Amino acid sequence: MRKAYRAVMQIDDVDRAILAILQRNSRTIAEDIGAEVGLSAAAVQRRTKRLRENGTISAEVAVLDPRALGQVMTFVVLVELERERAHLLDELRRRFLAEEHVQQCYCVTGQIDFVLVISARDMAEFDAVTKRVLSDNPTVRRFTTNVVLDRVKVGLTVPTG
Repeated sequence: MRKAYRAVMQIDDVDRAILAILQRNSRTIAEDIGAEVGLSAAAVQRRTKRLRENGTISAEVAVLDPRALGQVMTFVVLVELERERAHLLDELRRRFLAEEHVQQCYCVTGQIDFVLVISARDMAEFDAVTKRVLSDNPTVRRFTTNVVLDRVKVGLTVPTG
């Protein structure tokens, strides 16, 4: 946590502009970024390297359309736990992390303990995932499933301004 805090403290407006460009397209070359932010390609490369090293840029990945891979259904699942003991929470987190169909997982406050976004080919595959991850887990009191009708906005971009 301390490293991330220091990273935030070292980011200036030029870094923010570079990050905004990279969030739109991480393959943008340093020359093009430099032209947009008013720096040389070498300066952009130095700044980008620093942003990677300090953890501000935590990953650079290809964002896939789940439908292109047959994952045509998305579910938002609200999970309520029976007990909230640290070792049980850790074990459940490990399950969520290990399950490739769990696209996002949030530990939240309130009546619900976790919010999951799950991708699946069909209801049968989703049912298998819930049995594997939720139904057979004595820590889970209950879960509620919401079927996504339309992907209005999907992304992981962070405001840079």
